[in-house]
Amino acid sequence: MKITGINPTVITSQYDDAIKLFESLGFEIHHHSDYIDERVPVSTRLKNEDGFIIDINKSDKFPHDITLIRINVDNFDECYQMFKEHGFKNVAGEDNTVDVPHFKGAHMISPSGFNVMVMQHIVHHID
Repeated sequence: MKITGINPTVITSQYDDAIKLFESLGFEIHHHSDYIDERVPVSTRLKNEDGFIIDINKSDKFPHDITLIRINVDNFDECYQMFKEHGFKNVAGEDNTVDVPHFKGAHMISPSGFNVMVMQHIVHHID
């Protein structure tokens, strides 16, 4: 398994305010995804001139904001299993992963409360 990217992600009900905060720190909107389903919220990726990235996800389903580390990998299943072996649980329930045409992912939490988002982007090749 290879890590293909890693960056912080903020999950918040104060989505617009969080984006404005990071824009005031010099970040610019790099990519935006609209709501797909209840497990895949509206999300905006911001990037600054030094290449630092932060994702802001909109969600009202948590009682407070959550900051997690998003880990993009080339083999979701292997990475997901590794985190489970280290005691992490899927926030959505055992093996309830998000599996949509362009990515597979899961929000996982350690026994001590450390949050990660494990994700594999699916690249579709057109022949």
